[in-house]
Amino acid sequence: MDQNQQPGVKKQIALNIVSSKSNKHKGFGAGSIDLNNLSPVIIDGDEARIDIGAMHAKSKVERGIKFSSNKEDVPNGRQVWLVWVAVDRTPEGQLYGGATACEMLIDTEAKRGWKILPDHVNKMDAAMKRRFMLEELGAEQRAALKKLLVEHNSEWWDASPDELKQALDV
Repeated sequence: MDQNQQPGVKKQIALNIVSSKSNKHKGFGAGSIDLNNLSPVIIDGDEARIDIGAMHAKSKVERGIKFSSNKEDVPNGRQVWLVWVAVDRTPEGQLYGGATACEMLIDTEAKRGWKILPDHVNKMDAAMKRRFMLEELGAEQRAALKKLLVEHNSEWWDASPDELKQALDV
């Protein structure tokens, strides 16, 4: 046990990435990715909401759904979007630094859904790398996302890059 660790308290486990540049691991938590500045937003119809459950594919719309990677398995699915939003901390303050959108189809009645998990992971990575990939969103979804981001923190919105503002300009 670590000298600084409280008895009975477990160490927080992080996702470890072992660099190919280093030939040995440097201990518990070395090279971990910090997801604290990443938030999942679910856009369902014209409503966007932050749903932390989406970090583990357990958002409100995903619970109880059996997912397939075959789109034809969900002929009556409604389009739902997962948007990964990264918040940057700068000396001037915080801002929305990255945002990427991933499509899902959800048929709540049939308890079936479609999504491409590697796409969701790659888009999460792109948001963490401060990229904006929102071109697949329709006007209704862009408006819902913009409304959520502005209402959540207008100062962050004002400080955000023009690339985000242009991508969500409806």
